[in-house]
Amino acid sequence: MQTTLQPTESELEILQILWDQGPSSVRSINNQLNAYREVGYTTTLKIMQIMTEKGLTSRDTSARSHIYNAAVLESNAKNNLLNRFINNTFKGSASQLVMQVLGHDSTSIEELEKIKAIISNYENR
Repeated sequence: MQTTLQPTESELEILQILWDQGPSSVRSINNQLNAYREVGYTTTLKIMQIMTEKGLTSRDTSARSHIYNAAVLESNAKNNLLNRFINNTFKGSASQLVMQVLGHDSTSIEELEKIKAIISNYENR
């Protein structure tokens, strides 16, 4: 599986659907996208064809309705995107990212407790 490709926002939306529901037709993906914003079927089809060319998806053409599958692991794609974001935005500093996130008033007590537990887990390894 490819791990170094950087999906566009539209491609990432489609990948998230494929990671959640598994192999799917263009129609199914398009219906999911249309649940929160209007996207034409041919637009979805073209994006998915490009994704296949780029190695982000694979396509099963054995049936009338082609079935697409994610060709990149969710964890690999997220790690690559996060690393790129941290490097470009915070000069590679994960602590600056965490401080920025925690500086928002929207962080709940429950989220802080989960973060503390994760840190504790890492420290106890």
